Amino acid sequence: MGLTGIQIFKLLPKTNCKECGVPTCLAFAMNLASGKAELDSCPYVSDEAREQLAEASAPPIRPIAIGKGTRAMTTGGETVLYRHEKTFYNKPGLAALVGSDTPKADLEAKLKVWNAFQFERVGLNLCPELIAVKDANGDKQSFASVAETVANTSEFNVVLMSEDLEVMKAGVEACKAKRPLMYAATEANADDFGQLAQANDLPLAVKADSVEALVPLTEKLTEMGLKDLVIDPGSREIKQALTDQVIIRRAALKSGNRALGFPTITFPCEMASNLDMETLIASMFVAKYGGITVMSDFTGESLFPLLLERLNIYTDPQRPMTVTEGIFEINNPGENSPVLVTTNFALTYFIVSGEIEASRVPAWLLVKDSEGLSVLTAWAAGKFAGDDVGMFVKKCGIMDKVKHTELVIPGYAAAIAGDVEEELPGWTITVGPREAAHIPAFLKSK
Repeated sequence: MGLTGIQIFKLLPKTNCKECGVPTCLAFAMNLASGKAELDSCPYVSDEAREQLAEASAPPIRPIAIGKGTRAMTTGGETVLYRHEKTFYNKPGLAALVGSDTPKADLEAKLKVWNAFQFERVGLNLCPELIAVKDANGDKQSFASVAETVANTSEFNVVLMSEDLEVMKAGVEACKAKRPLMYAATEANADDFGQLAQANDLPLAVKADSVEALVPLTEKLTEMGLKDLVIDPGSREIKQALTDQVIIRRAALKSGNRALGFPTITFPCEMASNLDMETLIASMFVAKYGGITVMSDFTGESLFPLLLERLNIYTDPQRPMTVTEGIFEINNPGENSPVLVTTNFALTYFIVSGEIEASRVPAWLLVKDSEGLSVLTAWAAGKFAGDDVGMFVKKCGIMDKVKHTELVIPGYAAAIAGDVEEELPGWTITVGPREAAHIPAFLKSK
């Protein structure tokens, strides 16, 4: 059983050096106990304490880093069964499948289309991360060629799918700089695949015919020194696949079963005959509890809902999404353009900025840090008070960019107008619309 935060704290050096990234050793101990930190982050822990803390400091589901570059990802590391208990941290990866017999011209055309699937949502760039290259004919040269093309001509990282050792070696050699995931070690090839993964410091997927059959395989590989494992219980029928995902998660979190404490990989592409059904199955795995989900193809109408579902589930509900405090230029404003102010709640910012952009009126939008609260909530909580807004206007640098002295405040914050005027003597404070949809007409009337 894992140690409590206080028990861990007693074994730490208690220097409060902050080198681990948190202010105190007690805070670090609490993070260790909850699986949100790793012991290696503490540079001063003794060897004796390290040995005692090794079990307690490891998350129940090991976080696995896959890939390099802009679409590198980490899967696993979760500490709860349900999002409302705390939060989910490492979003599951989405992959599309290509065969090693895919002609190069067709592959390059696919990659061009798939690379373009990037969607902006509340300031975030939503996109898939992986391409799964499947050995179609045992030809190691064609397998390596496809893997190399994916790795070198796209942003995607790679899942190498073959149970043939020589084919896998060729694929690893072609793209090992991108840290691909090797899929899959089985009862028949576990020794050889384990040695190959260990020699190249790569994550390794483990496949069996059931959850129970996974346990001896993962135990064997961890005894070899492999830690970065992804598991596949082999189920391809929908009900059984969901059951297996829940069993694995509960075994790791509730029973402390280290042999199953790894993220999973799922294959909707092998569970349906059309992409629409695949997408429904994939949405199930995004919610419960696939670490990587492999589709037969990427299309906008299939991918966007999955990315949005993933964003909603893996956004911390206790921390509002925010944008950076500062000055934002919209429609190329000049020194006589109007100046508006709002809060840094991401949804508020993107709605307001979108309406300003739609108006085609050049304007300056000042975004004040309100700890991620919307205008009305921030005003009620004292995070968008008149004196604070006035001080922000003074310090943000907008006075160097405009010649006029007029500030437009949100309609829901009309009560702060007087306090802003006191803080900004000589300025005219105009109360804008309550609803963002009325901003274009308001700006055009001015």
